[in-house]
Amino acid sequence: SQPCWSEYLTTRIEQNMVVNCTCPISECHAQPTTAFIFSIVSSEEIIAKYEKALLRGYVECCSNLTWCTNPQGCDQILLKDGLGYGVACSKCSWMSCFNCNFPEAHYPASCSHMSHMTCAKCNHGFCWRCLKPWRPTHKDYYNCSAMVSKAAWQEKRFQDYNERCTFHHHAREFATSLKNRVSSISEVPKIGTLTFVLDACKVLEQARKVLAYSCVYSYYNQDTESMDIVEQQTESLELHTNTL
Repeated sequence: SQPCWSEYLTTRIEQNMVVNCTCPISECHAQPTTAFIFSIVSSEEIIAKYEKALLRGYVECCSNLTWCTNPQGCDQILLKDGLGYGVACSKCSWMSCFNCNFPEAHYPASCSHMSHMTCAKCNHGFCWRCLKPWRPTHKDYYNCSAMVSKAAWQEKRFQDYNERCTFHHHAREFATSLKNRVSSISEVPKIGTLTFVLDACKVLEQARKVLAYSCVYSYYNQDTESMDIVEQQTESLELHTNTL
């Protein structure tokens, strides 16, 4: 009867299971047509959900179509053919990569780099998708079910730079304390000259200061070309400072 069909189709649509659904009679494999569904379901809200389901199904079936990958949400459909690593959505301007389906364009990193990342300092591996530690048993990027928002990424970026900045400030305090202790020892008459050690402590103190504020500079600087040079110089300075 029509009421039964209406209830059945409405439930399937609300559960996002209407595409390729069959007759509720187990022995019957007939699929209700779009025209039949329109004639049975009268609710405009349910019909709107059905039309969205049809659109989703169509996009998923077309290898050259995809949705905008903006994690904040965007319903724009994009054409992948002929497009490269960084394509801006015409609706929200989000930059997507269509070669590996990573949610954001990731130049200069290659697509193979984007499954997981490893910290160059401590070798800690983590998944770019969910930010959790990388393990051999961790599902690869394409199957990772967690997705963080753009705001979460910004918060993590701030936390990373803030932790580095705080570390160098603490290390600077240590250098200052060391300089003061060396300075007091050098005043003892029987102790030989410690000028070179005192100078080393001053250099260490200054280097930690530069490293701390370079974190602030790097956080606010949006010029990627100059940042590559800055990061290289910062890493070199940090390496020599740690050795000192």
